Amino acid sequence: MTNVTFAPALPRKRTGTVQTVIALMLREMSATYGRSALGYLWAVLEPVAGIFLLTFIFSLGFKSPSLGTNFPLFFATGILPFMAYMDISNKMSVSLRFSKQLLFYPGVTYTDALIARFILNVITSIMIAVILLPLIIIIYDLNVIVDMRAIAWGYTLTFALGAGVGTLNCFLLSVFPIWERAWAVLNRPLLIISGVIFLFDTVPLPYRDWMWWNPLIHPIGLVRKGIYSTYDATYVSSVFVMAVSGITLALGLLLLRRYHRDIINF
Repeated sequence: MTNVTFAPALPRKRTGTVQTVIALMLREMSATYGRSALGYLWAVLEPVAGIFLLTFIFSLGFKSPSLGTNFPLFFATGILPFMAYMDISNKMSVSLRFSKQLLFYPGVTYTDALIARFILNVITSIMIAVILLPLIIIIYDLNVIVDMRAIAWGYTLTFALGAGVGTLNCFLLSVFPIWERAWAVLNRPLLIISGVIFLFDTVPLPYRDWMWWNPLIHPIGLVRKGIYSTYDATYVSSVFVMAVSGITLALGLLLLRRYHRDIINF
């Protein structure tokens, strides 16, 4: 009788994460914005035009902002980090749904899909801010002393919060379809309670204490501190925002690591 020996199974070969993430980013850009560079450029200019239009409309009703003398600049410093958070969290929450077919390949993992969407939307949000804020300052001929460290840290907190909430929602939306509708309902008053249209400091007690627990209040306050040199924003707690971001990110990754195969095969 001939003895048959079986060779040990070879580990699944995995391509480099950097190459995989770049490939996923290019795929999303092609699928969402078209194959030409003008498609992505329009994806940046469209929200710039939309936010600028909203800024103009709100300025008609609010002649005097809560901070400074120019409402368009005041509104932009609130809406830009708010929209950055919304875009990142919403896009990351459907990462597995968007890249489901690709996740069957051994060279692509759920973390690649999350990272690709995070990086692409971070770049887009930064480009929108870089275009819109100087545009408002130039058009209205404003004298602004910019604190880039405060703005950069404010956006860092925004991106971290968007990544944490988006990762946790990526699991929740995949496992509990009703959560998508519930989350949409919960987010409807977010524009009002995040200090986009008015300053946190002007909200009367006890509502101000309740609003403090909204993590978006803090990065928006930091961005405004970076634009308005006289604004202290003493209520801002970076530790609180990073704690919320870290907890939601860790919980989301742990749940996805345990159940991502079930989600993909469902």
